[in-house]
Amino acid sequence: MATVVDIGSLIVHSPEVRGGRPRIAGTGVTVRRIAGWYKLGLTPEEIADEIGHLSLAQVHAALAYYHANRSEIEADLAAEEAAESGR
Repeated sequence: MATVVDIGSLIVHSPEVRGGRPRIAGTGVTVRRIAGWYKLGLTPEEIADEIGHLSLAQVHAALAYYHANRSEIEADLAAEEAAESGR
């Protein structure tokens, strides 16, 4: 029988990792990073290929989190862009 994965366990927050930003469990890959590539036009399959250690399910979980919490992630993306333009 196949192992069932609770999708709620795929995204985590830890204050000591990536500043507490939501990220894919067991990795340092943030939802913000996945959302940024998605907004650039990459498909979930292309993102999973780009970050070879992520499964397609993990990418979809990050995108589901992004869509469910769009204002939080968009604010984080905007802050990152502002910080980069101020360098």
